[in-house]
Amino acid sequence: MPGPHLHCGTSVLGWRITGRMNVTDRTEPDPQRWRVLAVLLTGIFMALIAVSIVNVALPSIQHGLGARDADVQWVLSGFALSFGVVLVAAGRAGDLLGRGGLYILGMAVYTAGAIAAGFAPSVEMLNVARFIMGIGAGLFNPQGVGMIQQYFSGRERGIAFGYFGTVVGIAVAIGPPLGGFLIRLGGPDLGWRLTMLVNVPVGILAIVLGFILFPRPYMRRLRGPDGRPVGTLKTLKALDPVGAILLGLVVLTLMLPFMESGATPWIWALLAVSAVLLAVWIKWEKRIKATDTAPMVDLDIFRIEHFRNGALIATLWFFGTTSIWVLVAQYFQNALGHSALVSGLVGLPAAILSSFASNWAGHRVDTYGRKIVIGGILITMAGLLLTVGVIALNDLYGVSEFWTILTLSFAGAAGGLVISPNQALSLRNVPLAYAGTAGAVLQTGQRIGTSVGLAVILAVTFAVKDAYQWQWGIVAGYLTIVAIFVVTVAVAVKDARLDTPSATLKKL
Repeated sequence: MPGPHLHCGTSVLGWRITGRMNVTDRTEPDPQRWRVLAVLLTGIFMALIAVSIVNVALPSIQHGLGARDADVQWVLSGFALSFGVVLVAAGRAGDLLGRGGLYILGMAVYTAGAIAAGFAPSVEMLNVARFIMGIGAGLFNPQGVGMIQQYFSGRERGIAFGYFGTVVGIAVAIGPPLGGFLIRLGGPDLGWRLTMLVNVPVGILAIVLGFILFPRPYMRRLRGPDGRPVGTLKTLKALDPVGAILLGLVVLTLMLPFMESGATPWIWALLAVSAVLLAVWIKWEKRIKATDTAPMVDLDIFRIEHFRNGALIATLWFFGTTSIWVLVAQYFQNALGHSALVSGLVGLPAAILSSFASNWAGHRVDTYGRKIVIGGILITMAGLLLTVGVIALNDLYGVSEFWTILTLSFAGAAGGLVISPNQALSLRNVPLAYAGTAGAVLQTGQRIGTSVGLAVILAVTFAVKDAYQWQWGIVAGYLTIVAIFVVTVAVAVKDARLDTPSATLKKL
């Protein structure tokens, strides 16, 4: 099947990188690619451990620092905001200047932030440190996706993304139990600090391995049409700082109202500001492309249907799936009175199954394509509907709530069939010159979907809970997620039809 007839007009200060937007023109595989992947997965593992541990550590942080609820909320929100704001700019910088060097730099920033968080004397300093950690994570995460795109192709790329998903599943699985163990080991004052400092040795290891195993040079200078390196000002111009700032403000003003919805009604006005900034950013990127300078995001990548559909699938998936485990905690702790450890262990089998499913899907995504993603979404919907049944039967007839361990395992396993395969399929026709940028766009959609989804689904849950009781609020939350996934699977089916013989004949 021919690739999209879309030319990559990536002019950079007077020279152009031409070629169709596909990834069929490949050189021999880099012999160090699996070592590079090992370094990337080490960093991803650390970042995800840090995210899942913090949820368990929040009560201890509040106790240890005497913090208010709003202050503790920013331990999560500050990281998420800074992470989402820098993603796309960092991805573009990696595409231009070298992904290995920016990965190491981001890891160093992240590790420094973790050290500062572990020794923070106040909640204000902790939030500053978490903000720094978010910037570091935003720097190195898109480089990981870009380097997988760079070093792997065809079936091997699907396998690499499968290993990526396996690491995600393992990190999510062991994060909460590890956090609980560290808090028990160190007590309420020292324990939460250990959950921050546990990032440090892994971060140092990733930096050292990066210096040893990443191909040199780690970073490169931009060169003009004559082959000579360009100056600092021209390099800065190529990074499109105005576009980076505008897009960062778009993400900030879009995510903030959903994170701080209880602060003041006026905060919702930021959504209108975000829409205006988005229009300005699009106009700016088109204007930049009309000159001899490449925009930060070449908007033509959204003309690639697989990428456009994949970005929408990722956003919708994270809109719903992130709330699944938040609702588990609400159900077991607030509705049934179980401990945080019990609610954390409920999701352990699901996370382990997710890692196995992701590895399985990675080896087969090149064969079955979007069908794997569709199957994963449908299985998740079935698992959530079964979970709703268990909750209702528990409330009406006293059926054990621990049957949800089994029903939610369907959702966990199916998650491994969606996230990594969707990334591999979404990026398959994106040119290598935009691998980091495109991967960052996907991750930005995930961050936006997560923040908006949590706000919407929890709002539905609490509204029904206030009118009836906790159990039915949880049921309403899960049914809302199922409704979102109906739309998600429709988009996935639409994308799958692009590869059918009839669709190919229409294009020809």
